[in-house]
Amino acid sequence: MRILLFVAPLMAAPAAAQQLSPAVIVVVDLDRVVAESAAGKAAVSELQTRANALRARAQTLGSQLQADAQAIQQGQASKTLQGPQLEQRVKALQEKESAARAEIGKGEEELARAQQYVLQQINTAVQPIISQIMRERGAAIVLAQQATIQHSASLNITNEVLARLNAALPKVSTTPPAAPPAPAR
Repeated sequence: MRILLFVAPLMAAPAAAQQLSPAVIVVVDLDRVVAESAAGKAAVSELQTRANALRARAQTLGSQLQADAQAIQQGQASKTLQGPQLEQRVKALQEKESAARAEIGKGEEELARAQQYVLQQINTAVQPIISQIMRERGAAIVLAQQATIQHSASLNITNEVLARLNAALPKVSTTPPAAPPAPAR
């Protein structure tokens, strides 16, 4: 009798598990959504222009610093730069180098913040679109395409997400809100 009390619940468990319907899964390629969306393409173009300008500025500053360093070396070689005058020129060069590094570093940080802001705006706009498609398809799970090894093309909702995103968000801003002030030390 005791054996039946233990065996009966075990036999009922597989029957209950069989009653569950399989989960509906959809797949989306978010990298493609960002890269191929109208907003993403426009932002990439604008950010590329900024990156090119920053690269050109870095080259200009590098050329100026190299010219100054060569002038100092020539002055040393010809003995026209010595003592305090040499120290003053070297110190000025070091200050220019530091200022150039700071300028380029700030530009790189601003560019990175702009890229993150673009991604944030696209992600914010795409989430409700994905949720709506999930409801329409009765899906319980959305997987990133990169997380799958293989899947049926009928599960991929990337084109649908792209079309709806382009209608909802044709352009994003590449100018992030002002950075919060650095904490006082």
